[in-house]
Amino acid sequence: MALRRAAHLDTMYQELPLPDRFQAARDDGFDAVELWSWEDRDLAAVRAAADRAGIPICCCDGDGPVSLIDPDRREAYLGYLRRSLAAARLLGVPGVTIHSNGLGPDGGVLDPRDDLSHTVKLCALYDGLRASAALAEQAGVDLYLEPLNVTTDHPGNFLRDTRTAAELVRLVGSPRLRVLFDLYHMQLSEGHLCDTIRQYADTFGHVHAADAPGRHEPGTGEIAFPRVYQALEQAGYTGFVSYELFPARSTAEAVAAIRASG
Repeated sequence: MALRRAAHLDTMYQELPLPDRFQAARDDGFDAVELWSWEDRDLAAVRAAADRAGIPICCCDGDGPVSLIDPDRREAYLGYLRRSLAAARLLGVPGVTIHSNGLGPDGGVLDPRDDLSHTVKLCALYDGLRASAALAEQAGVDLYLEPLNVTTDHPGNFLRDTRTAAELVRLVGSPRLRVLFDLYHMQLSEGHLCDTIRQYADTFGHVHAADAPGRHEPGTGEIAFPRVYQALEQAGYTGFVSYELFPARSTAEAVAAIRASG
């Protein structure tokens, strides 16, 4: 089965107003689009733009400024997640991205909670994921748990490797909780992307794609995209590969590079 491709509209097509990006992505042959924040947008207008273009929104952000690793903020986190799940249902989005830590608009970790031990953070994350998965099951929306790199973009983030994310997903055991495998982040954090796919693809619900270093289109960094695509297909992955990348020069050139990457 050929991989399904999505364009991230907060990183690509930035030369166009947001309502026009949906049709542009459809014209370029993408199967879906993705967004970051829903909170600062007119959701009815976003849904209308997607419907006009005939292209689904496959993912958006699910968490806000509150951290799952903070046991004292559990109810605040779940309160925000409820709103995100409601927004996802309104937009027809099948899954939302969640993280171990609250992130600011620039992606910076808002509260790394250096005062808490690794054990407390891990246990709080597990308990928070169980509670979050229960809400997701009620809403009929998937949660995509994303590890992030701490070397370049997100210093202080707690969840930084695929193994921990996958083991948490397996332990929680909810059909609505999956791993978001980000090629860019995990190339920086751990490398050996294809081996990781073979070990943990059964836990994957969503994949982000950008080359590393740089976070641009395929061919600008060191990732062997044809081999990664092949590993995903051989592992039976059926979700989206969403290009959360910043074009090195233009969106048109980035789209051409995506097409050429396999």
